Amino acid sequence: MAHAVTAATPATPAATGTTPEATRSPKGPKAPVCPPLLQHTLPRLQDEKPQPLCQYAGKVLLIVNTASYCGFTSQFEGLEALNAAYAARGLVVMGFPSNDFRQEDADARKTADICFNTYGVKFPMFTSVAVRGPQAHPLFAALARSTGQTPSWNFNKYLVGRDGTPLAHFGSNTGPTSATMKAAVEKALAAR
Repeated sequence: MAHAVTAATPATPAATGTTPEATRSPKGPKAPVCPPLLQHTLPRLQDEKPQPLCQYAGKVLLIVNTASYCGFTSQFEGLEALNAAYAARGLVVMGFPSNDFRQEDADARKTADICFNTYGVKFPMFTSVAVRGPQAHPLFAALARSTGQTPSWNFNKYLVGRDGTPLAHFGSNTGPTSATMKAAVEKALAAR
């Protein structure tokens, strides 16, 4: 079930301790401003190379907490299909493995093998993070605050607009290729 989100007042540069220049993406002066939600750097799953999330500023994002040994793990296929279908229009699916529900391997290489080799994932995947509770990564803590929904299981999905505003939360039971998900993604992509 989707949970709509009311728009939060964007943080000002003074409130976040950054200057407007510091919130810009590293792509140059015409790159979109990096919203506070994306001002994090996380290691990429396959090689642990640090990845600034600001590189996705201006895109519609579907942020998903994943797990390798879950009844919903097959959703990787649908997530990849969704990403492939809408990438040219500006969608980026982003996967964040988490062992919060005790269904993720501690070995990042095994997680990467399941994602990339078993399910053919091509969308960005990051190393394991906590997604709930006091140890939650700041990205997931912000998503939970904005939507009022903390991941209750693996494969919760947060749809984020091009401006970095969380738009909706979808629980594990909402499949990535469901009509509900596709309609929400298309609406977000159409908004400017």
